[in-house]
Amino acid sequence: MRVLRQADYRRMRWKNGGGWTTELAAFPHDVEAFDWRVSIAEIESDGPFSAFPGCDRQIALLEGVGMELRFDGAETQRLEQRLRFVPFVGEAPVFGKLLAGPVRDFNVMTRRDRCRAEILHRPLVGPMLFVPDSTAWFVYLVGGRAECRNKDVSSALGAGDSLLLEPDLAGGNVVLSGGGEVVLIRFVPPAGIAAEPAR
Repeated sequence: MRVLRQADYRRMRWKNGGGWTTELAAFPHDVEAFDWRVSIAEIESDGPFSAFPGCDRQIALLEGVGMELRFDGAETQRLEQRLRFVPFVGEAPVFGKLLAGPVRDFNVMTRRDRCRAEILHRPLVGPMLFVPDSTAWFVYLVGGRAECRNKDVSSALGAGDSLLLEPDLAGGNVVLSGGGEVVLIRFVPPAGIAAEPAR
């Protein structure tokens, strides 16, 4: 169980100068060929998205009026509903058109031959129980306050903090309690490959 504070995130300017990316977490850490990556982008102007060959992407509006995703030869998708995730492949040429001013969006990327992401946006009302298994969980506290507890260790979380639960079959249950809203991401094996059963 790792609690990630906003000071732990990595914020970087885009090469084209059109915005900023804050990397919340990635695995493996500090390598370009990640298995998965979770980030928040601050988009200041219209422009093309970077290509990520071999990756699947899921993106959702976090703050702002919204943005159009314009795909070559495919239907345009609008990010207008907060935290409703839109999937697309990382190879796809995509142009982002802001609807009315800058936006912040939430991004999840997975290398499709390594894993896939199951994403839920939920209110946090009372306790949530995470049972250890062979998959990783990433929890982002969008708003509110929470406490996470694992055995005799507990930590408080504020809005913008995250919780990373790495695969640990002997780690014991983790309980997240409090009030607010969360984005829950579970990283599982690619379709057709079963996860290793918990022992």
